[in-house]
Amino acid sequence: MRWKPVAAVVAASLLVPILSGPAAAAPPPLREVMFVGNNWEGTVDVIESSGAYQKLGRLNVIPDRAQRLAEIYLNPIKLAFFLGIRSGPGEGHDQLVDDMYTTPDGTALVASRPSFADVVSIDLATGAVRWRFPVSGFRADHMAVSPDGTQVAVSASTSNTVHVLNINTGAQLGSFATGDKPHENVYSRDGRYLWNSSIGEVNTQLDDPIWDWTKGDRHITVVDTRTFETVRVVDMRQRLDAFGRSDLSDSVRPTVFSPDESKWYFQVSFFNGVVEYDVPTDRITRIRTLPKNPATSDDRNTFVNDSRHHGLSISPDGSKLCVAGTMDDYATVLNRSTLQEGPLVTAMKPYWATVSGDGRDCVISESGADRVSAISFATGQRVAAVAVGDHPQRVRVGHVRPGWQAPLRS
Repeated sequence: MRWKPVAAVVAASLLVPILSGPAAAAPPPLREVMFVGNNWEGTVDVIESSGAYQKLGRLNVIPDRAQRLAEIYLNPIKLAFFLGIRSGPGEGHDQLVDDMYTTPDGTALVASRPSFADVVSIDLATGAVRWRFPVSGFRADHMAVSPDGTQVAVSASTSNTVHVLNINTGAQLGSFATGDKPHENVYSRDGRYLWNSSIGEVNTQLDDPIWDWTKGDRHITVVDTRTFETVRVVDMRQRLDAFGRSDLSDSVRPTVFSPDESKWYFQVSFFNGVVEYDVPTDRITRIRTLPKNPATSDDRNTFVNDSRHHGLSISPDGSKLCVAGTMDDYATVLNRSTLQEGPLVTAMKPYWATVSGDGRDCVISESGADRVSAISFATGQRVAAVAVGDHPQRVRVGHVRPGWQAPLRS
């Protein structure tokens, strides 16, 4: 009977190659692309993330539009906000896609849809909705994705809340309270902290500085992304006043950190320029006023959603800033050491700025021309332009599977 252990050992050794088999082949690398959200159209154009910026396809991010509209029109409160978005920030149009990020595996695009007050995950192969998360309140706004790609944060602008979701499942991981009308979200490089800026009320005609108090409570909320507890609140009103610029709004719009996160650059409502904030010392260190377009009215009521300039990015090495001069119809690259602007590149209502996949260019959305333009960080000149859909706003770099093609249903 002594043969049984021996036989068992032999049998087990024979099974090892079968169970383990050859080393599993590594999946092919994902393809880096750029997503352009066409806000009034509810589509997203997919283009190359650098180089020729060739258009690769178009996605429909409102495949459930009929269902969403039916829900809205059957609810008087939802309908009132829906129509309010159309007549206010939508400039007479529905806001159907705002922000976008891809899942780490490149199989889905997660998008916020302001008019539908939700975040959805769209399957990049089929165009179907994988999951949907209705935000609190009645409008979804800007998002941010964590450095590891697993979390996505979205501002629920009418409930003064930021929701943080699992990007793969849509399950809420946590949420936190903000100031009035949360807007931009930015993760720290290590993913430990999330910075949110609240911009206050931007849809009224009370834009004269004497009515600034009607805009509401605007401040920066910094939370720990493990607990979603607030660890810091920054009131830029105090910092601007201390710098001698009580004339500037404290409504913080697009923002970027320097590569070492010691400096934070941002735009504020009504202002044609950039503010530099020193993070360690908690103070504003420089403010650069940029040129006005003589053809642009100084009447604040003519600025779209209170934003004279709206769009900011920084080159990977931190040496250049790129500014979208929205109402002044130009974009320009600044030398960060001097904050001196380069050539003013004519652009029609540029509304966002990001960085190309190879880091060489600043890519802006021209919402007034239905195109995106690439501007070289090195020369400050336009190097490419690509036609996209109706009213492009957010532009984000993401990933798709190799050989990806737009689904037929899109």
